[in-house]
Amino acid sequence: MHTSPSTHEAPVRIGALVPLTRPGWAQAGQHLLAGLELAVGEVNAAGGIAGRPLELVVRDTAADPQRAVAAVDELAGLGVAALAGEYHSVVARAAATRADALGLPYLCSSAVFDALTEQPTDHVARLSPPQSRGWQLYADFLLAAGHSRIAVATQPSVYWAAGTGILRDRLAPHGGSLVELDMRELTPESLCDELVGHGATALLLLVGHPEPAVPVVRAVRRDPRLSGLLMGAPAGQPEFAEWADLLGDDGAGIPFLRYLPEQLGPLGTRVEAALRERLGEVPSFVAFEGYDTITVLADRVRTAAAWKDVDVEGTRGRIRFSREPGISVWQWAQPPVQIADRDPSHPGRFRVLHADRLPRRH
Repeated sequence: MHTSPSTHEAPVRIGALVPLTRPGWAQAGQHLLAGLELAVGEVNAAGGIAGRPLELVVRDTAADPQRAVAAVDELAGLGVAALAGEYHSVVARAAATRADALGLPYLCSSAVFDALTEQPTDHVARLSPPQSRGWQLYADFLLAAGHSRIAVATQPSVYWAAGTGILRDRLAPHGGSLVELDMRELTPESLCDELVGHGATALLLLVGHPEPAVPVVRAVRRDPRLSGLLMGAPAGQPEFAEWADLLGDDGAGIPFLRYLPEQLGPLGTRVEAALRERLGEVPSFVAFEGYDTITVLADRVRTAAAWKDVDVEGTRGRIRFSREPGISVWQWAQPPVQIADRDPSHPGRFRVLHADRLPRRH
C-alpha cells in the first residue's frame, strides 16, 4: 500500500523544457507535457520520492535556443534536481550544452541530434534515437521501395542540414541521388516544376509545419504531373492530429519516422489509455517519451544512480543507457523505430510500413 507524499516535505523539483507556443511545434509540446504530467501524478500517487512530492516546473521554450538557455539558468537557480524534455533538436542542443556546463542532469526526451553536446558528457542522457539511426533507416526504406532520385524541400536549419547529409551519405553508395530545393526561393507551385524537371520519384518535406509543409503537400497532390510521386516526412509531421485536421485525405500516404514498438506491453497499453483521456486524442510517440522521461528520472533521483546504472521498464521497452559510437551523451541504445503513414483509406488510422527490430550501430 502506498502512502501519499507528505505536504510538509520539500518537493523534488524537475525542470521541464517544452515548446508550447509558436514558432515551436505546440502540439508536440502539449503531448510531451501530457506524458510528463501523467507520470509525475503517478509517482506522487505511489508515495513520491522517499515521501517527498515530485513537482514539475515547466518552462515554454517556443523553439528558441536562447530562451531555453535562460530557462536552464533559471531552473538551476530554483534548485531543480534534474532537467527533462524538449522536442526541437536545436533547442535541446543549446539546453544540453548549458546543463552540462552547470553540471545539472538533463534527460532529453525527444530531440535526435547525434551531437547534443560538443564534448562527451556524463550529465546528459537521451531517450529518443539519434538522428543518424532513424534517417539511415528511412533512406534504406526509400531504396527498398525503388526510389533512387530523391528531392528534399528544405529550409535553413542545422537540423535539416544534418538530416540531408545523413540521407545523401546513405543513398550514394547504392546509386541514389539527392537534390536540395530551397523553399526560400520557391513557391509550392514552382517546386512542382522543379520536381518534374529533376525527374524525382520522391519528395521529402524537410520544412516547418504548418508553413510551408501544408501548402507544399496540397500543391503536389493537385499537380497531375506528380501523381506517382512519393512524399515523405522523416521528421514526423504526420504523426500529429493537426496534420490530419489541416490536410485531410491529402495528408495520408506520407511515410514518417516515429518511435513506438510494433505492440505495446501492459504498461504501455495502460499509459496509452490514460494519455488518450488526458489529451482527448490518440497520443503520439512524444507523449510516451514524456512519460518515460519521468519514469527514468524518478528512479535515478530515488536511487542516486548514474545514467549507466539506470534499468527501468518504460512504456516502449526496458530502458538502459550506454555509450554509443559518435554520440556525445548517454543514449538509450534500443528505442523502437518505425516508419509509418496515415492509411489513405482511413487517414485517422496509422499503418506501420517498416519496423527496425534490431538497433544498428553507426
